[in-house]
Amino acid sequence: MKALGRHLIAEFFSCSKETLNDLDFISENLKIAAAVAGATIVDSSFHRFLPHGISGVVVIAESHLTIHTWPEYGYAAIDLFTCGDEVNPWKAFDYLRDILSAGKTEVYEYLRGVYKKLGIPEYAPYKASE
Repeated sequence: MKALGRHLIAEFFSCSKETLNDLDFISENLKIAAAVAGATIVDSSFHRFLPHGISGVVVIAESHLTIHTWPEYGYAAIDLFTCGDEVNPWKAFDYLRDILSAGKTEVYEYLRGVYKKLGIPEYAPYKASE
């Protein structure tokens, strides 16, 4: 089934509490995850909460990657939304799972903008230019 984009909604459990509270580490590695997925970074914004926790977004030409951390629980909520066929959100997921040393993950993939629901033909006939 073809769609405009893929959206991974992931939960990472049993991560390093120190890592989840390190603003520079989280910011750098969410950007690296975007690059690993093949995305084009447009902008980013991150905020560290006191006494702990980080929220951040990497805006990519193909949509966005976000993270919200709860270091006190070793938990991170991550969204990876990519559009087009050139960017693979699963590569970003694998990278983040490894770099955050998640002991357990749960992830759901949703297709966004399913062609059939939008009335876009999945295989439009080829038309030679005249």
